[in-house]
Amino acid sequence: MKSSKTSNILAHQQVTNDTLHQLFDEVNAISVQGYDEERRVIYWNEGSELLYGYRKDEASGKKLEDLIIPDTIRQLVIDAHYQWIKNGIEIPATEITLRHKNGNDVSVFSSHVMFTNQYNVKQMYCIDIDLSDVRQAQEQAMFKQHMLETIFTAIPDLFFLMTDDGTIIDYHANDEQNLYVSPEQFVGANINSFLPEKIVILFKKNIAKLKQHKGIVSFEYELDMPQGQAFFEARISLLSKYNQIVAIIRDITEQQKTAELIRHQAYFDSLTSLPNRFLALDRLSQMLASAEKNAEEMAVLFIDIDDFKKINDSLGHEIGDKLLVRAANRLQDVIRNEDTVGRLGGDEFIVLLKGLTDHEATMDSVENLLKTFRTPFILDGREIMLTISIGVAIYPDNGRSSSDLIRNADTAMYQAKSSGRNTFSFFTDEMNVIMQRRFQIEEQMLGALANNEFEVYYQPQFNVESTKIIGAEALLRWHNKSLGSIRPDEFIPIAEHTGHIVPIGEFVIKQALTFLNKWQKIDQQDYTISVNLSPRQFRDTELVQFIKNTLKDTNIAPQFLDLEITEGVLMSGQSYILQAFTEINQLGIKIAMDDFGTGYSSLSYLRQYPFDELKIDRSFIQGITTNKADCDLVKATIAMSHSLGLTVVAEGVETIEQLQSLDYLGCNFGQGYYLSKPIPADELLDFSANHLNKLRN
Repeated sequence: MKSSKTSNILAHQQVTNDTLHQLFDEVNAISVQGYDEERRVIYWNEGSELLYGYRKDEASGKKLEDLIIPDTIRQLVIDAHYQWIKNGIEIPATEITLRHKNGNDVSVFSSHVMFTNQYNVKQMYCIDIDLSDVRQAQEQAMFKQHMLETIFTAIPDLFFLMTDDGTIIDYHANDEQNLYVSPEQFVGANINSFLPEKIVILFKKNIAKLKQHKGIVSFEYELDMPQGQAFFEARISLLSKYNQIVAIIRDITEQQKTAELIRHQAYFDSLTSLPNRFLALDRLSQMLASAEKNAEEMAVLFIDIDDFKKINDSLGHEIGDKLLVRAANRLQDVIRNEDTVGRLGGDEFIVLLKGLTDHEATMDSVENLLKTFRTPFILDGREIMLTISIGVAIYPDNGRSSSDLIRNADTAMYQAKSSGRNTFSFFTDEMNVIMQRRFQIEEQMLGALANNEFEVYYQPQFNVESTKIIGAEALLRWHNKSLGSIRPDEFIPIAEHTGHIVPIGEFVIKQALTFLNKWQKIDQQDYTISVNLSPRQFRDTELVQFIKNTLKDTNIAPQFLDLEITEGVLMSGQSYILQAFTEINQLGIKIAMDDFGTGYSSLSYLRQYPFDELKIDRSFIQGITTNKADCDLVKATIAMSHSLGLTVVAEGVETIEQLQSLDYLGCNFGQGYYLSKPIPADELLDFSANHLNKLRN
């Protein structure tokens, strides 16, 4: 409890400063406290209540150090107050951290004033301004500054502050190696003085755009840096208040390279680096638009490498890929700069010839393309010959759209294949009809086996001298509900091209051997059956095992099976062909060369491979009685074959005169309409039974 003397003194003091107190009582935004010589509170305004948490009645009479002074500076405050009272040393205004009633820190700016009243008693008044908001703002500013510094350090972007005329005021670079020139050369300098002219123009153009539309403007550019060509993205923003430009520059070289790689993969073939189908079609569309505008011709050349599958099958895909790259290079070397070579896939290429004035220009290009493939490819010390077949479609004669021209060029290419390969063919309407028929056959062939549309016919083979039946050749026939009867010479090449010949060929072998078992049992004769093998079948690695299994399943001895092949099987001269020959020969199966005389190298094949039989093509037999050259050729062939230990079979024997001539020349066997046309299995059983009876009678 306060003494009456102290109360009187406080009362006198409050009265003395009543006017001042009334002023401070009206201001609650500022804390004002009054202290006597003993540092006891004689005044405590509302601002002090709000700032320090003590009510006026709680603070009155309490000592300063017991209220708001932290323990760490308690003695310093007491000493400073004493020095002012006794020695007149003022306490300077300063920022200081005091204490709230709840113990929390209170940051203030504190200033002090000393009065002496009529009792000669000194009074100190403290005026404290709350700095909490200021400190918080400072802390936030420091945090943001630290955060920005951290961001600047973490990200690779370059930051520039410049005037709107392009003068650099300031910059930040995490890695100064990314700078085009050193800071000494650009800080305070205009971009005119150190950037290439085209980049300066680009910057100023976009700065003008920024000033007009505000917001953010971005653009890209490239620079030749010491480490090579680099790509950058610039984003500029306007500080309108200061009329300054902030530019953030990002190195996008890696992104550009990645994007370029993606674009290249999207538009160019990964193996040959030629334009792929997508890009080739795009360029074709552009060329067509140009040709229409300028009233010019253009040509689409569809190119296919002949028998390329044999290369992959025999030498492997790695060698095949290398050859494709070499072939692509040769195609590019021949064409003009304004033309395009593209790879459509596999061994198919397209050449687009632009701005042609006549067909002669097209012919020159086609002949140059064919000529460039007449030189062998040298690969890993191996000499490899490749030939190409070319189909040509001309705008506007053969089509006005991309799809029409490509389809018609493809059609012409197939015609070139049919003409013997290593040649070219121009598209015609007749050719289009042929290709439509081909596509229909391909489509219907897919389900032909499953629908039992194929049937094996048999043409008897006979001894020329006795006309006794010694066997038959199995010949495939196809009747389709949609297309009717389809000739073998029409569907067999298509089956060969599509690969369907393999399952179809297995069907023929199985049917023929099953029939042979039945035929031999009924007639009690050692008949043989001849089956044709296509080049594609002969390349099938499972062929020999399939034949071996089928012979076993049908209980047929190998010597009663005769496999007929043409020169097409032998043309590649690969080692697997000789191996297949050897395996077939070791089984005891006979091998015949079919259509002898129609190829180019038959004699060398007869010497190289273990043939058992030779079949003379019907084209020579037809003229044997009327054309001395044909007769002499057949005579020489029979004599040569016999000298090699080969049996000779004549195809296409249709008259008694032909039969008699063949008998005279020493031919072993024959087949043809003279004895019988190809007939179904049941008819052959009846025919052979009747024929046997005639011979016996």
